[in-house]
Amino acid sequence: MRLPPFKLERYFARYEFDVEHLLCCSDCESMSVGDVLDLEPGAEERFSRHWLGYTESLGSPSLREEISRLYNDISPAEILVHSGAEEAIFLFMQALLEPGDHVVVHWPCYQSLAEVASGIGCRVTRWKAREDRGWALDLDELLDLIRPGTKAVVVNLPHNPTGHLMDREHFLEMTDLLRARGIILFSDEVYRESEYHPEDRLPAACDVYENAVSLGVMSKSYGLAGLRIGWIATRSVSVLNRMAALKDYTTICNSAPSEFLAEIALRHREELTRRSVGIITENLSLLDVFFEQHDDVFAWQRPTAGPIGFPRFLKGDSEAFCDQLVREAGVLLLPGTVFDDDGNHVRIGFGRKDMDAGLARLASFLTNASA
Repeated sequence: MRLPPFKLERYFARYEFDVEHLLCCSDCESMSVGDVLDLEPGAEERFSRHWLGYTESLGSPSLREEISRLYNDISPAEILVHSGAEEAIFLFMQALLEPGDHVVVHWPCYQSLAEVASGIGCRVTRWKAREDRGWALDLDELLDLIRPGTKAVVVNLPHNPTGHLMDREHFLEMTDLLRARGIILFSDEVYRESEYHPEDRLPAACDVYENAVSLGVMSKSYGLAGLRIGWIATRSVSVLNRMAALKDYTTICNSAPSEFLAEIALRHREELTRRSVGIITENLSLLDVFFEQHDDVFAWQRPTAGPIGFPRFLKGDSEAFCDQLVREAGVLLLPGTVFDDDGNHVRIGFGRKDMDAGLARLASFLTNASA
């Protein structure tokens, strides 16, 4: 299998650790190892004695127990822990897809959600989110896209890069539609629990559909990207077993310290998500003002969940704009071209604490550019 360069990751590799203001990140504000250990009395001492041998390939039993609490009808035995979400995406597609299979993918998307299937030799069809409908997906369109050989449908809810969240009624209609046709649903739920209103939260796909695979990670809503811990949850024994067998060829097992810290964090996840959503909502207020003041430069479609949005740039080419912005002002936005977007959008991330300083620099750049 041959894969093309990962456009988003290559773009970040050029700038992420050398730029002054990151206004495009998809994760929430992180914390230190000490901050995580402070969540629980005695954790620091236990951490110092934690064994650094190999861990269980499926993930430690106690970590899988904590992960299972995220779901209504999933047991620890139905969880497989990975080194981040990317490994889980790769192994799902390697385990379940064959050359010639047809896959429908929610688009625009994180590149691996479509590209790995394409690299395997699958026929990939884009199920396009419509900007003029608030980035919503059309279920009638999905029906038109499904073919006799459709093996899987891939969705990302809440959505990267638009911040859209499907409503519950349509989500359940989608799972019913796929169940009736025996189509696997791969549901990227890495932004779950970062909804602005808890009542908007969708059920996990694995809880409502027996052939669904739900993807989770510590990186996004919990702000712990450096742990590199992700997982899938599914009631399909065959899917889980096939992915577990392939994991023997990738990471085999996970980092023991990361599993320990992830377990603590998940026991206190409500505290972590309150922190993340607090930062997100405060920054959204700043963005609402900013985009109102610069409505001649950006068309702002306010997200409904998560720490990212996808405004359209109105003053030229978005990729050239982002390149000039980072070189001249030290502010990093992500051009939509890394998602193969042809609508001249940029991704903005607002899950971190320094949003006001970055927006001020961006505003100054726009003022000087128009002078």
